[in-house]
Amino acid sequence: MDASAKPGFRGMKGLKKQRRIQVILLAFVALGIATALVGYAMKDGINFFRSPTQVLEQPPSPGEVFRIGGLVEDGSLQRGQGETISFRVTDTNATVPVTFTGILPDLFAEGQGMVGTGQMQGDVFVASEILAKHDESYMPKEVIDSLKAQGVYKEVAKD
Repeated sequence: MDASAKPGFRGMKGLKKQRRIQVILLAFVALGIATALVGYAMKDGINFFRSPTQVLEQPPSPGEVFRIGGLVEDGSLQRGQGETISFRVTDTNATVPVTFTGILPDLFAEGQGMVGTGQMQGDVFVASEILAKHDESYMPKEVIDSLKAQGVYKEVAKD
């Protein structure tokens, strides 16, 4: 029997190829949509870390939420109305004023490392969250890296 004797033989082969192309295209579209949704969901969840020097040299865009870290400058902590406090965070090269309304972590103190999440409003960083060290020797990795870049971080000898 030749191919002409089998009705639809060539049509079946073409149909399978067309169906395979449709499935591949549908998979690419689904992958694109999934990637876009993940990116959209993470948009607000990614907060870049900046040192005070980086904030002053490359100011963030208005409304951009980011993390700032460094040392709480000695003598800068001021308690305001209610739960509002203000202080300055420094990497020993530059200093940025910070305000925060809320309850501070127990180990928050002047001269200690901190990381705050928030945004700039004018020249002041308005923090929505403040994190502090959790024991006497801990300092956030980002703060250590920033201080090392400034050449002022000294390793603490461990017992």
